[in-house]
Amino acid sequence: MRHEIDISEFSPTIQEFASYKLVVQGCSQRTVDEYLLDLRTFFRYLICRDREDILNDKEALSKVSVKEADLAFIRSITTEQIYAFLLYTDSVRANRSSAKARKLSAIKALYKFLINKRGLLTDNPAANIDTPKKKKTLPKYLTMEESLKLLDAVAGDTEGKNRERDYAIITLFLNCGLRVGELTGISLYDIDPELRSMRVVGKGNKERVVYLNAACQNALQRYLTIRRGEAYRKVNDKALFLSNRNSRISEKTVQHMVYKYLELAGLGPRRFSVHKLRHTAATLMYQSGEVDIRVLKDILGHEQLNTTQIYTHLSNQNMQNAMEHNPLAGVGVPADTPGGEDKPGVPGQPEQPEQEDQDEKGKKREDKQRGRNDS
Repeated sequence: MRHEIDISEFSPTIQEFASYKLVVQGCSQRTVDEYLLDLRTFFRYLICRDREDILNDKEALSKVSVKEADLAFIRSITTEQIYAFLLYTDSVRANRSSAKARKLSAIKALYKFLINKRGLLTDNPAANIDTPKKKKTLPKYLTMEESLKLLDAVAGDTEGKNRERDYAIITLFLNCGLRVGELTGISLYDIDPELRSMRVVGKGNKERVVYLNAACQNALQRYLTIRRGEAYRKVNDKALFLSNRNSRISEKTVQHMVYKYLELAGLGPRRFSVHKLRHTAATLMYQSGEVDIRVLKDILGHEQLNTTQIYTHLSNQNMQNAMEHNPLAGVGVPADTPGGEDKPGVPGQPEQPEQEDQDEKGKKREDKQRGRNDS
């Protein structure tokens, strides 16, 4: 969820850091806001570190001003205080390793700027602090059947005022693997006149071209008939997707819309999110066997290949199916066993015992197991 940041609540030192990230390094406004959010939490912790009542109350902590976090304040911060902050984010705020790593990254970036770019400091208390190890987890994604259920839920919403818009949005998510910020940032002039491709702006304000398949073209064609129709002719906003107020649709509105249709499709209990639709597109493309991992990297707008390689995972069912399709899978298995074939024994192995003996052994194993369960 996007948080609003007021740059005026920070000291001139932090405002200068934010401007450097935005203007010189070319970070997106979203990225700069995330830096400021993490630094604000850090400064609030330091200001209130002797007030447990405030640190344990998120609402009270959110009202603490960070204006006093100027250059002198930042110079006084110690390595021990940074360690204590990381412990606080873990024990009180229950941050995951990725969130703690992001907060430490923001702190390190600030000191790097003040030391290397501005020459205002000489010591970096965060320099030797190791980044919290991120827990490697496979991304959640919708299966092909679940993806179709989601699309059907949108198509079947005959009373929905924005059905064509919503269908086009979810189709783009599932086919193009867009980030929500990339989707909301698309304007009418970013779409190729023949609907062959569109331009999106990703992380770090980096542009890329996303090619549209038939499903995307059809969904966009139906929506654009409405978007360019008489009802929106006087709308000045050139955003591709509009809200009910005829302004560029927000990320929050998109999130609520996706949650609505996930619930209608019966997929809500699995706690999917908008970003999981991006995972879905990437996973389904890779599992098709027709998309090279390097091509997928470019489609998703990843800078590093190792970021994309998380999608090389296979479901347990796929791995089981792969094993079953091994040409040797049935060798040495009795013919009346599922998957077995009447094949000669494997050289160097004893002949299979009679089925009667196998059944007897099976009964003995069951008796032993039952005895363990009863103990």
